[in-house]
Amino acid sequence: MTVLMLTHDADVTADRVAAELALRGVPVVRLDQASIPQRTSITARISARRPWSGRLSDAAGDLVDLSAVRAVWHRHTRQFVVDDRMSAPERAFAYGEARRGFGGVLAALGLGQARWVNDPMAAARAEYKPVQLQAAGQAGLSIPQTIITSDPKSAHDWALELGRPIIYKPLSGAWHADEGQVRLLYTSPVTDPGDLLDPALARTAHLFQEQIDKQFEARAIVVGSQVLAARIDTRTQAARQDWRADYDGLSYAPLQLPADIEAALVELHSRLGLVYGAADLVCDTSDQWIFLETNQAGEWGWLAAETGIPVAAALADLLAGGA
Repeated sequence: MTVLMLTHDADVTADRVAAELALRGVPVVRLDQASIPQRTSITARISARRPWSGRLSDAAGDLVDLSAVRAVWHRHTRQFVVDDRMSAPERAFAYGEARRGFGGVLAALGLGQARWVNDPMAAARAEYKPVQLQAAGQAGLSIPQTIITSDPKSAHDWALELGRPIIYKPLSGAWHADEGQVRLLYTSPVTDPGDLLDPALARTAHLFQEQIDKQFEARAIVVGSQVLAARIDTRTQAARQDWRADYDGLSYAPLQLPADIEAALVELHSRLGLVYGAADLVCDTSDQWIFLETNQAGEWGWLAAETGIPVAAALADLLAGGA
């Protein structure tokens, strides 16, 4: 069997899992999707009685026999890079064909031959926070009271009815391109409900939630049926509002979550069709666990280094298990 890792060469977190797989005698091939289609080619065939077979190759020769792939780890998404000598419409067409050709063949490996971590279709669906929150509630997890709206009056009325502090959270993650610059949008408090009457809110959808009175936070790494968690304590106001805003203001410790919370997290990821996820939770001042979100490609390398939680070994076991 072979494990195909979709990530770039400088991914040190992937190096840890590759080393664990090497200990198990499992061959690993790493592929940077930015090499497709200019530096990496594909030849794949299918017939009525045989699934896709063929190879991925580069200038040095064959990279991987597709029929030998038993697991695909989609670590980091990198865009395919097409020949810039083409016109803009030609580049758009070439990119679409590469995505549906290369991407389609690799996705088809998940139809009984190989285990995807995670399945691309399930991963794309799980990017939607509204889907996550509903699935979390159905799995038995507590979630913050939430509104998504583009109507300023609805947002304002909801905040007044709630009657306690609220926060704003971007629906599409923290990183945003802004005219050649990268802007970071962290979770932020809404100090005056009157601000929600700003007509500019009508320009798009916004997510507002009740602010949880935090005791501490946690990141729980779900790998199949295993849950490996780290406690995150904050020392600064910026980190307390959103711990991603101030890593220097954090401290960590390994954490054993309650059994019912672990079971609910596994159930949540099963409902989402995911076999891996990095879930963020809050333990509030009444010792209740609140689910915030899960990231189907969430990071864990620094947490493993700080706490010793064996995520690399758990992922290697999952990948080595194959389809």
